[in-house]
Amino acid sequence: MVKIIAEAGVNHNGSLATARKLVIAARSAGADYIKFQTFSTDHLVKKNAKLANYQKDKNSSVESQFELLKGLELSLDNHLELFKLCDDSGIKFLSTPFDLPSLELLLKIGCTEIKVSSGDINNFFLLSELAKKNCKIILSTGMATLNEINEACNLLKSNGTCLSNVTILHCTSEYPCPLDNANLLAIPEIRYNFGTAVGFSDHTKEIFTPALAVALGASIIEKHITLDKSMWGPDHKASLEPHEFKRMVDLIRKAERSLGDGIKVPIGEEEQNKLLVRKSLVCSTDIKKGDIFTFDNLTAKRPGAGLSPMYARTIIGKKSNRHYVKNEEIKREN
Repeated sequence: MVKIIAEAGVNHNGSLATARKLVIAARSAGADYIKFQTFSTDHLVKKNAKLANYQKDKNSSVESQFELLKGLELSLDNHLELFKLCDDSGIKFLSTPFDLPSLELLLKIGCTEIKVSSGDINNFFLLSELAKKNCKIILSTGMATLNEINEACNLLKSNGTCLSNVTILHCTSEYPCPLDNANLLAIPEIRYNFGTAVGFSDHTKEIFTPALAVALGASIIEKHITLDKSMWGPDHKASLEPHEFKRMVDLIRKAERSLGDGIKVPIGEEEQNKLLVRKSLVCSTDIKKGDIFTFDNLTAKRPGAGLSPMYARTIIGKKSNRHYVKNEEIKREN
């Protein structure tokens, strides 16, 4: 079953009350996980780091990533409360650590699955340490090339992680991502190159793209969720509100139901329909014993309970060993 991650990220805007509402909203919308972001701003970013375009807000006086992120941190106590709320609500807690102390915090509160952000696919320090922790790893690949993904996978393997414990998420790091840049065909390409489970971290505004990703082999879908797209913050405009997220989940579940097992055999009512809509080999005119079977005196008509019309290949040019009347089904010739 496809795992669906509601990416709360920093859409709580630094408010524990909002974070709690996001947990409940994600659970009600049908998500399997809700994911937050765990970081210490002092360990994450230099004070003079400029804002990315998606982080800028004309209604905010914030001028640096440091200032922005400082107001979005969640404390250890916040993490513990949200972890318990998730456990009580029947949704799994997940988070992305952006630095080594944050990784240790997540392990301390009981996380056994860790999401690695696209921005850390080349973070030697974080990947090396995470690889030693015997965790399931979800690796996002926004902005990355296949060579960079390969380098990250090799680093994980060399430090003790088996790639069977890794799911690689295709991702385009634009917020929001234009539909033309979603590049969903990268999903089977990643699976072909690395042999891992694959998924899709979707930053488009659409609700149907995750269902398409599932059809292409994605076993994990991650999508931002917000209580209100008009809220201040860097990710709200690339997020779905709860009612939209629920519609997306419904489409994903329908997509996976429609995939089947890939074995091409008659299924469902096809066996019954086969008898009615396929055809049998019949004679198109009267045929006397000793007449030659030809294209002119044989044809195919419904229903399909008799000999397959393919049988004509074995008797055309041969003599009939019995008499037939028009529209009579041909019997197997000895």
